[in-house]
Formats: sequence, structure tokens, C-alpha cells
Amino acid sequence: MRQLLLFVSIILVGLLFIFRLFYLQVYTSNEHDLFDDNAIRKVYDYPKRGFVYDRNGELLVANQPSYDVMVIPREVEPLDTLEFCALLKIDKEQFIKKYKKARHYSPRLPSVFVSHMSKEDYAVLQEKMRKFNGFYIQKRSLRHYQTTIGANVLGDIGEVNNRNIKIDPYYKMGDLIGKQGIEASYEKTLRGIKGIKFIQKDRFNRNLGPYKSGKFDTIPEQGKDITITIDSKLQAYGELLMQNKRGGVIAIEPSTGEILTMVAAPTYDPNILVGRDRSKNFTKLYNDTIAKPLFNRSLKGVYEPGSPFKLMNALIALQEGVITPNETVTCYAGYKYGNRFMKCHCYIGKHNDMISGIQESCNAYFATTYRKILDKEGNASTGIDTWSKHVKSFGLGNFLNNDLFEGAKGRIPDRAYYKRIYPKTFYSTYTISNAIGQGEVATTPIQLANMIAAIANRGYYYTPHIIKSIEGKTLPEKFTKAKYTTIDKAHFEPVIEGMLQVYKKGTAASLQVKDIDICGKTGTVENFAIIDSLKTQLTDHSIFVAFAPKNDPKIAIAVFVENGYWGSRFAGRIASLMIEKHIKGYITRKDLEEWILRHSLEEEYAKPYSGEPFRINRQTKLQLVDDSEYKRLKRLLKTSQNPIN
Repeated sequence: MRQLLLFVSIILVGLLFIFRLFYLQVYTSNEHDLFDDNAIRKVYDYPKRGFVYDRNGELLVANQPSYDVMVIPREVEPLDTLEFCALLKIDKEQFIKKYKKARHYSPRLPSVFVSHMSKEDYAVLQEKMRKFNGFYIQKRSLRHYQTTIGANVLGDIGEVNNRNIKIDPYYKMGDLIGKQGIEASYEKTLRGIKGIKFIQKDRFNRNLGPYKSGKFDTIPEQGKDITITIDSKLQAYGELLMQNKRGGVIAIEPSTGEILTMVAAPTYDPNILVGRDRSKNFTKLYNDTIAKPLFNRSLKGVYEPGSPFKLMNALIALQEGVITPNETVTCYAGYKYGNRFMKCHCYIGKHNDMISGIQESCNAYFATTYRKILDKEGNASTGIDTWSKHVKSFGLGNFLNNDLFEGAKGRIPDRAYYKRIYPKTFYSTYTISNAIGQGEVATTPIQLANMIAAIANRGYYYTPHIIKSIEGKTLPEKFTKAKYTTIDKAHFEPVIEGMLQVYKKGTAASLQVKDIDICGKTGTVENFAIIDSLKTQLTDHSIFVAFAPKNDPKIAIAVFVENGYWGSRFAGRIASLMIEKHIKGYITRKDLEEWILRHSLEEEYAKPYSGEPFRINRQTKLQLVDDSEYKRLKRLLKTSQNPIN
């Protein structure tokens, strides 16, 4: 009996082992287990990233072949280090540093040792790779920019970091990922899906061929092509006009919310962030803390909007019924409240209604209007919340929920905001600077452009977006569904007429373009900085917002030029040129174009402010670019007609 029991036990244990081995080999052998199997080498096959086209079908971003030297530290055998370093064009110290980094990442997993080798270097190295066990060459593609414009729009790709890998396990050390711009916003669309090959190895670490005849291998899935809303010719022209200046230009198509151009100045050639010099060039751009070429002023620059914000107060006043278009306010060269005085450019005793108030940018008219809004119910605390609600309905004071990689909220205050400053009593005069777009109000250029698009549409807008189409996909509803403001359609006409008069005979009368009815608003914003612990007034910023044509808007634009003196001096000229370029396709006002190309603000940015208050002299002679720079800009002007290389 005992012998039988022992025999049965042995049989049962044997059957259990056989069943378990069968289960492991047949039922649970899958691609996930293979990643932990040291006897199987994993080789990734990287897909080509999708191409990027502009709205007119011009190819902006393509691919070019690149070669990475990969290393598996545990498989590295003694080698001629000096010969290998010479082939890789690195020194011995770099070799040791890279090897330690790879071993720290994983002794048994492959990682990039040297990236972005050229075809020429690859051809030389490939013949000698058999001498360097543990190293192999992996082919992938890098971006090939067909243009020198739009760096802030297109973005770039670079190696993933530990944070990227932690967030998305799809990525492995050495993989590339979109870092900025379109490349980051549409990373998952553009990147495609990696393929993988499992190679069986013997006990001497030699390749035996595909594991299970390639049963678990996958082929790469190429990234999808995308078409963006940018007009590359208009973008190139905008970047040219912003040469030797700092600021942002955003143009939107009101009927769709498509971003026509997005200029951040100063900019750079996107090609310098491709290849082995990427790290060096990126560091140089990053360390430029004065000009900040990596800072997208169009999306992240937060500034007081100045006089363009008066349009908002006019609309709110009409909606709340506290003023009529024909009601007048008398201006005494400014507005007095308490013991303070808000100066204005109107003559003493001028009577302004809404249209002439916008036309002349009358501070007295809009200070009066603003106070009427807040004091409507006899309680400024309630009034400021009503005012804030209307303003925010235009997309101000918050992220626009767009598809852009970065941005800033700006600031539209309400009662909760002011409770910290005025916990008890609150009067409309406390915040009177909001009437003229200063004080606590802060916006970004893209928010101002969107505000003007909503005015052009008489009360609604589409979320500004950069994507026009994706291969095989439809656009999200949030980009195709109109968003309505809290202002009734009927209230927009007097405001728009006032904007038209700004061009006809107001603050931008010298910037008219023949045969185009442009509706605009100038803005001059005080500019302060803390220098040596003192609040110092610097040269004012120049702002201009506009849309055109009046009755069939094709473009809404916001231009912001830092230290640009006043609205029509720089921003107004640039806006007029951009509008004509978009609508006509050519420029008739060559005098405006010549003036912008000839004048620079670099000297203004280099001023050694001492901390003494700076007072603007409107007769200040602006710096002219030298002849060689002017000739270079004229050559760029010709290139801007066809910015694709």
C-alpha cells in the first residue's frame, strides 16, 4: 500500500510539473514575458513621424535618416577605446560618462550611446561594428525642416527624460518625443507606433535568429500626417516685420477660429535644434535670459491690454443698459477722481459719444462708463462680478482650451480677487484703471486676438486652434462649435463703427489701406520694472488690435511690440501690413513696409536704465538699422514670398 501511494505521488508530482511547464510555454508565452527574458534580444523598429503641412498644402516638416549607436552594458567586451572614440568623434572622458549612464539605466537593456550620426559617419562605422561587442547601430528618422520660419509653432523633438518615461511607459531611454509646439501638442498623432523584433540568443550571446519565427514581432505604424492652420507666407512676413523687435503677433480667421499666424519675436531657425548640435544650441537659446527666444510671447506673454480693452467696457455698458451709443461724456483732457487725474489726449471740453470715444480713445468717456457698470445696482461689489462675468465670456482670464502646447491664463479680477485688498468697503473708483485696460487686468496676445474675433463675429467665437486636419480623422467638436458671449448681437454695431473710425479719422488714420475697411484700436501701455529696488517707468508698449473687412471678416489680429512707444507707431503699422498681405496677397503701402524694415528697437532694449523715472519723448529719434542689415531684410522680404526651402 505504501509503495502504491509513493508511486502515485511521484506520478502526480510529475504530471503537475509537466502541466505547469506546458502552461508556461504554450498559454502564457506572450510578448510581455519576452521583455523580461534575458535570452531574447529586443530590437525596436522606429516609425517615421508624420509630415506637417501648412493650410495651403506646403510641406513644412519632413524626415531625414539618422543613426544611433546603442549599447547593452552587460554584453560589452574589452575593446580598443581610442579607436572606437575616434570613430564616434568623442573623447575618452565622454565615453566613460556615457557608459556609466547607460549602465545606471540598465545593464541588460539597450540605450542610446551616441545619437544622430550622419550617413557618412554611419558608413564608416558600420564596417567595424563587429569589433565592438555590446554595441550596435539603430536607424531612425530625425526631423527635416523645409523652412526656416515658425520655430515657436512647429517646435522640435528631443530625447525623453525620466519624467516622460514614468508618465508613459511606451517610451524607453533614448526615444524621441515632441518637446515644444506642434511636435508636443500632437506627439501621439505624429509619432506613430514602434515595431519590435525579438531575437533568440544562445548561451554565448550570439544571435540565432527571430524568436519563434517572428511570431511575436510587430511592424511599425507610421505617424499620421497633419495639416496646420498656419499660412506659411503670412507667418514668414510677420516674422520679417518683427525682426529687431520683441513681442507677439497672432492672427485668427474669425469664421473658423483657425490661427493664421503666430509670431513670437525674437525667433530662431528650427533647423538648429536638429542633430548632434541640438543640445548645444538649445542651451544657448535657453541661457539667453534677455531676449528669451524660447519664450512664446504670443501665448505666454501676460501684459496689460491697454486701450483695446475699452471695447470690452463699451460692450458691457450697452448690455447692462447704463449708457446709449449717442449719450455723451465731456472730457477735460482727462478724468479726475479724488485727488488723482487720468490724463487724456482729447482737448478740454470735448463731448464724446461711444463712436468718437473709441475713435479718440477718450479716457474720461471710458472711466465714466466703467463706473456706471459697477455702480448700476448701487453696490460695486456686485457690479465687479457682473463686469467680470461678461469679460470672461470672451475667453479672457482663463486658458482658451485650445490645442497649443503652452499658454497663460491672464487675469480678470472679480470681487473675490479684491477681497484680499479691500476686505470691507469697495468702491468703483478703487479699480478705475480697469476702465482703460490697466490696473489688475492682464491678457495674452492670443486672448486679445480671440476677443477681436468675437467682436468681428458680432458675439461669438470658435476656440482658436492650430490643427486644420489630421489624416483619417475629424476635428474635435470643441473646434467647430461656436461659443457665444454674454453680449447681444445688436450691441456690437456702434462699437465696430467706432473701430472703423479709428482708421478713418482717429488714432490710426495714417495707417489706412486702400479698398479695405479695417476696424481697429490702438493701445499704449505703461511699462514699469523694478530696477535697483525702485519702480521704474520704461518706454511704453505698443499694442494694436483689428479685424477686416468690416462686413465680411477674414482676419482678426493682435500685435504687441515691447517698448514700442505707442499703438500706431509699431504695432499699428505691422497690423495694417499683415491685414493687407492676407487679404490682397501683396503690399501697396510700401512706405509702411519700408519704415518697419528700417527701424529697430534693439537700442531701446539695450538701454542701461539707472532707476530714474523715464519719460517718453514722442519726438525721440528711433534707431535705424545699418545698410547691411537693411539689405539682409530686403532679401528676406523676397524669401517671405516663398518661405519653403
